[in-house]
Amino acid sequence: QVQLVESGGGLVQPGGSLRLSCAASGIIFSINPMGWYRQAPGKERELVARYISSGNTFYADSVKGRFTISRDNAKNSVYLQMNSLKPEDTAIYYCYYTGARHYWGQGTQVTVSS
Repeated sequence: QVQLVESGGGLVQPGGSLRLSCAASGIIFSINPMGWYRQAPGKERELVARYISSGNTFYADSVKGRFTISRDNAKNSVYLQMNSLKPEDTAIYYCYYTGARHYWGQGTQVTVSS
């Protein structure tokens, strides 16, 4: 069984930065994707960033140039560095891992507000 635990959310002013972390436990394969989704109030969950390898990443258009995803396979962890945050980035951010099925973390709240 795979378990994912996120940390690093919080309240930040527009233009600020946050770094989200996600630690996975269980049987994790480094070739399988890990990444982040987010869900804002009243909206559908959307893919923010995905990491398969250093040369194989995906970013939603809305976060390109501002967010950076990275992964430490030795620690079974994935990170999301979020810079130049905007109020529209406010959401619950969920870590995921794709193995035999999609596994989800419990979510961490990110609020961007002055």
